[in-house]
Amino acid sequence: MMLALSLDLYSVAQRFGRIGEYFQYSFVRNALIASMLVALCAAILGVFLVLKRYSALSDGLSHVAFGAAALSAAFGALDTWLVLPFTVVAAVLILKTSPERRAMGDAVIATVSVGALAIGYTVMSLRGGESNLGGDVCTALFGSAEILAIDTVQLVAVSVMTLILVALVCIFRYRLLSVTYDDKFARATGGHAGAYEVAIAVVAAVVIVVGMKLAGALLISALAIFPALCAMRLTRSFGRVLLLSSVFGVASAIVGVLLSILLGSPVGATVAAVDIVVYGVVSLLKR
Repeated sequence: MMLALSLDLYSVAQRFGRIGEYFQYSFVRNALIASMLVALCAAILGVFLVLKRYSALSDGLSHVAFGAAALSAAFGALDTWLVLPFTVVAAVLILKTSPERRAMGDAVIATVSVGALAIGYTVMSLRGGESNLGGDVCTALFGSAEILAIDTVQLVAVSVMTLILVALVCIFRYRLLSVTYDDKFARATGGHAGAYEVAIAVVAAVVIVVGMKLAGALLISALAIFPALCAMRLTRSFGRVLLLSSVFGVASAIVGVLLSILLGSPVGATVAAVDIVVYGVVSLLKR
């Protein structure tokens, strides 16, 4: 056992010494950039979800995305463009249904997410004989190694999504903040509060679906929630919370990708683990 541990440590040390060589390859650089961009989008989104007390929304939408991914995988191939519409519709329904029917937001999220999981698991069981179905479902749950094979077109798409999200937040930050804190007050003062709520829902769905390639349905919510919680432990200013959350998210993505290379661990799970550790450290230091 000690010999095996020594060999593992020696292997990690070798990889650490060659860390610069890995970044000579374009696919490693692309994976790092894509991870940083997805983490940035998730961190920004997480601020609004936490402030709106919809932290469970990211988890619920990830379950909806898994159900859609299971259907897509069972009847063809796992396709992001087939998963996205289902997730967007579910996000809008969750945010628009709960205030109208005066239901608790977490109850609505639980209903939608459990229903999606049930449908996805049922379809997966009925078509369990498909040769690659197990691999597709595992990819949807825990993330994919495809993040290491992301091409230039996909990287450009993620970059455009990030630029649009950052631009929208910078331009409409005060209206978004108003809707996030008190949607009734925002409606009373005018300004199309409903449209901003729908925008938050659509952005949440897009970030969740895109982030599934990195962290999977079970772990993507960690990339959204923990950086926001870390920032809120340190400051109460909305602008500083957005900035710090982005910094924590991107830094955790960088460290997570580097550790995954050194340890040979899954990229998404490692990034999520780093987010959790950072939150624990920040909480201890704050106390």
